Formats: sequence, structure tokens, C-alpha cells
Amino acid sequence: MAIVTPLKTAAEQVLAQQFANVKAELPGAGPVRKLREDAFAGFEAKGLPHRRLEAWRYTDLRMMLREAKPLAGGNAATQAVRDRLSTLKLDGLRLVLIDGAFNAELSGLAALPEGVTVHALADALVSPREDLTRILSGPGVAEGDTGLMLNTALMRDGVLVEIAEGTELAAPIAIISLASGEDEQAIFSRSVVLAGKGVKGSIVEISESAGAKAAQINTAIVFEAGDESEIQHIRLVTRQPAETVQVLSLLATVGAHARFDSFALICNSGTVRQQHFVRYAGEHTEVGLRGVNLLGGQEHSDVTLVVDHEVPHGTSRELFKSIIGGEGTGVFQGKVIVRQHAQKTDGSMKSNALLLNDGATMFNKPELEIFADDVVCGHGATVAQIDGEQLFYLMARGLPRPQAEALVLQAFAGEAVEFVADEALRDLIMGEVEGWLANREHTAGKAA
Repeated sequence: MAIVTPLKTAAEQVLAQQFANVKAELPGAGPVRKLREDAFAGFEAKGLPHRRLEAWRYTDLRMMLREAKPLAGGNAATQAVRDRLSTLKLDGLRLVLIDGAFNAELSGLAALPEGVTVHALADALVSPREDLTRILSGPGVAEGDTGLMLNTALMRDGVLVEIAEGTELAAPIAIISLASGEDEQAIFSRSVVLAGKGVKGSIVEISESAGAKAAQINTAIVFEAGDESEIQHIRLVTRQPAETVQVLSLLATVGAHARFDSFALICNSGTVRQQHFVRYAGEHTEVGLRGVNLLGGQEHSDVTLVVDHEVPHGTSRELFKSIIGGEGTGVFQGKVIVRQHAQKTDGSMKSNALLLNDGATMFNKPELEIFADDVVCGHGATVAQIDGEQLFYLMARGLPRPQAEALVLQAFAGEAVEFVADEALRDLIMGEVEGWLANREHTAGKAA
């Protein structure tokens, strides 16, 4: 029998050489080092994700990454980074990553809320704690994903946030990841949030670039939400050079009688692949995954999620809105798994997209895998253009077409944003949406 050896692309060859060069200096020894080596061995066996893998069918990373950029080692704060940080209007604790490395100087560690401890992930990786490799691995449904394997192998830093049992955060904790944008580079980081029983609070992730040079970014955030906790996660991915390629993974394990909500806004960010892997670790738990994608030019946004109902009495809600213009491409792949013993599961999954012109594209692939018989589950997907009747109604009252379209689109996106419980965060998100629409309105007005 002939043995077929797949050819490695130039990027895969460089990645293999990079890992060989840096694995001895990456933080972590013993179990962490083995975790890295096993992950890279898995990646090498499969290579960069490509369209023949069903989960990556619409985002061919092998084609998109023609070359692998030099690995970022973490940079000092440039003036552009400091300027951008000064404009972010967020209350609460700020934890700053620059090119994937934790920056203690710019983080507010002197004013940690009671019940919260923070460590650089690089420090945690060399600590003797025995649960770290289990935590880093995340839910079982994340196993085998090649994008995540690469992150596991090459993650250099991030933050580890631990929130003590019963803590109620008065203000959000913000994890701000800024690419310096001074050089083209590859950034690998991972952050971990461990929330004990009864914790209530919000975690905000902000991912931006302070410079003009595009990066290849592969980041992950891991949540372990304890029983009776209420965690809200907000991710804002904006202001990146058009050539930027990002793989962003969310891994969440949620306890009993808990609530976990995640919302993501993607705009002006080049190519983005969002992955959500969620596991129910206890009964009577609610999970909500929602987001808005605003795409133009040749931007590409892929939302792929796997929600694993392992136990009974779980509720899941997924709602993603996409507004796509230019030659942008949107992707939604949602899979909800209901295990045999997960009776009384209630799941609803929706993807709604508006295409603004003939060059825009949207792919939808919702899936349900149900092995229990006493469940209520459904999914739906729509792709349409702006409602002409709504436009006519607004224009008949004196609004120019660009402004009328902006109002319709704002209402469309707002249906997902309204689920963000924190009013200040909701206003922040809508401000980003309105800014994107205003820029589009200005461009449309000039074209007209």
C-alpha cells in the first residue's frame, strides 16, 4: 500500500521551524511542555486548516496564510499604543496585552477589586499548580481543532484572572489586546478567567491595532464559570489593517444554575475566524451566544460554534446578525449537540444577514445533533436585502436614502445588541455600530 505524505506549504514549514526554535524558551515545563508538544504534533499531522475540513469549509486558512510572519515576543508600549489606550472610555480594571504580552505598567493592578487576583499567564505557566493543563485544554468539543492546536503550542503570554466565590464586580474587567502595528508579526496569546460559585460580573475583550502593519493573530480565552454564576463576556474586534488575519477562540465550561452570555462585534478587522466551544457542566443553566458582523471591502468574518449539552435542563440561545457590503464574505456555522441524557434541553439558533450589494456573500450552515427525545430545539437562517418598504416609509418623510438605510441597518443590528445587559457596554457597542454606519453613509452619499 502506497504511503501518501501531504506536502507542507511554505507557511507550515516556517511554523515548524519556528516551533523548533522557540519551544525551549516558551514558558512552562513538564505537563505544560508536553501539552505544547502534543498540540504541535497534532497540528503538523493536519496542517493549516483548509476547505476539505468541514469545520473550515468556508475559511481556507491554508490559502489565506501564504507565509508565516515572525513570532512576536512582546514589545514595549509605543506612543501610538499609549495614545489609543487614552481614548478608550471604559470603567473598571484594565489588563493590557501588547503584541500578546502582558504589560503590568499599563494595567491597573494597584486597584484590583476585592476578590480578584491577576497573574500574567507566562508566570502561571511556570507555577506548580496542577490544574492548569486541564483548564487550558477547555471543553472536549474543542479537541482536534487545528487553529486551537497552533495556539496551544505557541501561546507565549496572556492573563489569568481568578474571581473568588460570591464576588460581584461593580465594573467590568477589560482585557485590552493591542497589536503595536510597527512590524508584520504573528501573535499567539491565551487568557483564562476562573469565576467561582455565585460570581457576577462582566469581562470585556478589546482587540485592535495601534499601527498600520498587519498581523497574524491567534488568541484564545478560556472561561470556567462556577455554579450559580452570572458571567457576561463582550468582545470588540475593530480597527485592524485590512490584511490582518485573526483566529479567535472562546472556550467555556459553565456550571449548574448559571448564566453565561457572550457577545461579539466585528468591524474593520480584515479576516476574522471566531470559534466558540461551550460545554454545560451542570443542570438548569442558560447560555447565550450573540454577535454583529459589519463587513465591507473584501473583509471576511466566520462565526463557528459548537454548543455541547451534556446534562438535562439546559437552555441555549444563538443569534448573529451580519451586514455585508462591498465584496465582503460572512460565514455562520453553528452546531448544537444534545447528548442522550440531556433531556429537557431548550435550544434556538438564528443567523440573519443583509447583503447591501451584488458582490456581498453569506454562507449559513446551522446544525443540530440531537440524541435525546424530550427537547425543544430549532434553527433558522435568512439572507436578504434591505426592506424596500421600510426605506420608502423613511424616505417619504424626508430622509435621504443613505440616512434611511443607516436607520434600518442600525435597528437590524440592535436586535442582537439589546441582549447585552450592561447599559454602558450596550451604549459602547452601539456607538461602534453607529460609527461604522455613519462612515458607510458618508461613502454612499459621495458615490451618489
